[in-house]
Parts: sequence; C-alpha cells; structure tokens
Amino acid sequence: MRVVVVGARGQLGTAVLRECEPRHEVVALGRDSLDVSDDAAVAAAMARERPDVIINCAAYNDVDGAEDHPVDALNANAFAVRALARAAADQGAAFVHYSTDFVFDGTATRPYTEADPPNPKSTYAASKLLGEWFAADAPRAYVLRVESLFGRAAGGGVSKGSVASIVKTLLAGGEARVFEDRTVSATYIIDAAWATMRLVEGNAPGGLYHCVNSGHCTWLEFAQELARQLGVEARLVPVRMSELTLRAPRPLYCALSTDKLAAAGASMPAWQDAVRRFAAAESGGT
Repeated sequence: MRVVVVGARGQLGTAVLRECEPRHEVVALGRDSLDVSDDAAVAAAMARERPDVIINCAAYNDVDGAEDHPVDALNANAFAVRALARAAADQGAAFVHYSTDFVFDGTATRPYTEADPPNPKSTYAASKLLGEWFAADAPRAYVLRVESLFGRAAGGGVSKGSVASIVKTLLAGGEARVFEDRTVSATYIIDAAWATMRLVEGNAPGGLYHCVNSGHCTWLEFAQELARQLGVEARLVPVRMSELTLRAPRPLYCALSTDKLAAAGASMPAWQDAVRRFAAAESGGT
C-alpha cells in the first residue's frame, strides 16, 4: 500500500511512520511540506501522491490556548480534517483520523463506549468533535480516539506531554505533582500505531474506535507504576482538579472502553504493560 502520513514529525506521527515503513510505501508530510489549513494544497498533494491510505496525525493540541485562539483550533482540528477526508474520497483512499477523550464531559462512572453521546466542554474539545464529523466525508474512514499520549517511537522521535514531564521530574529526584482524582485510559503511541495498521491492513469496518491501552487508572496510580518500573522513588504530590484554575475545563473521568477495537482484531495491551515497555525504553533497556 501507498500510505501518506500527515503530521509525520510529531509524537504520534513518528510512531505511525515507524510502524508503516517496513511493509508499505510511505510518504511523510510534515508541517513544512503541507499546510493542512489550505484546502487546495491538500487536494493537490493527495492528487500528486495518489495514496491508498491517508493517516492524519496533525492537530492543534493546546487545550488552554484554544480558548484564546479558536480559529487556529478549528482550522487544524476540523476544517483540515474535512479537506483531507474529501481528498481521500477523491483518491479512493482509506482515511485515518485521531480524536480525543475530551469530546466527553467526564461525568460518567464507567468506561465510555463509542455509542455514548459526546458533550464537549471546551473549544479544543468542540473542534475535535467537529473533526470526527468531517472525517466521515471519506467513504472508508477510521476515527480513533486516543488519550493522554505518551512515548517515543523506537529508534527516535520526541517524547512529550504529561508523562514525559513526570519521567523527567522523577529521574531528576524531584517531586511530581499528579492528579489523584482524574481517571484516564492512557495511550502508548507504539500501541496506537500498531492498532491503526491492524485496522487498515485487516480491512476492518470503518467507523469510530477507542484506541487506548486497556484498563484505566488515576494519574496518581499511573505515576506510581511508572516510578516502580523506572526503579526510582515515587516522590509524588497528589493534587485535585478543584485545586487548579485552568483556562479550559478537563473531563474528570475519561476511562474509555476498547471492546469495539478488540472485536475488530486489535486488542490493546493493558496500561501497566505499556508503562513497563515505555519505562524500559526511557531507561535505555530493551
């Protein structure tokens, strides 16, 4: 297959490239080579590359910044998705787009399924939900909701986000502040990339999937397991969401069910297993 990866230089894009390259002809398009906010440029690029699959890893991820820059968030997370989905339709290509747990309001008491109605509470969340809807312009579209991404692709890439900050603090012997009341189903980028290609290569039905590591935990529990796997003291300061003033609200409970993904042939490893592999990589292990 000929696979075009958009946003290929970012955290998730790097992992997707690494997963695709051994088996497929891959075209990597970073921000410097494609302006996804330019509909004509998107259409021209895909007409030139003639892909079998378009994987969109580009996004505006500044949750608080989106409150002050809604147009930027909408352009990247919604209108760019529309352009890519339409280009996929024109080329007869499958389309993969990544969304977020933030489309939910976080008031659930059990893991959200794909059938649960979204209720976004921030500009960022609303822009991502619009992107989900626009992705459907592609006849064969996979919308994969990921959450709390962590890791770096094997052999390189960037590691960023909340988990990277916790790792840096723990390895330096500092005290990491972590939420004790925010529940998540985190996503190891290596596993998300594997599941993506499992769906595409297996010709799974298109649609909406929760693409996170199985199980769920609070950020405090996650950090405790991370410290254990890193072999360092768990110097953690529990904090509660109510103690912070954030520009944009965060969902408090966002465990996601992976049953639908598993039924499609992509059973995700447990979050504890993902943490173990991530910690080994960060420590220079195998």
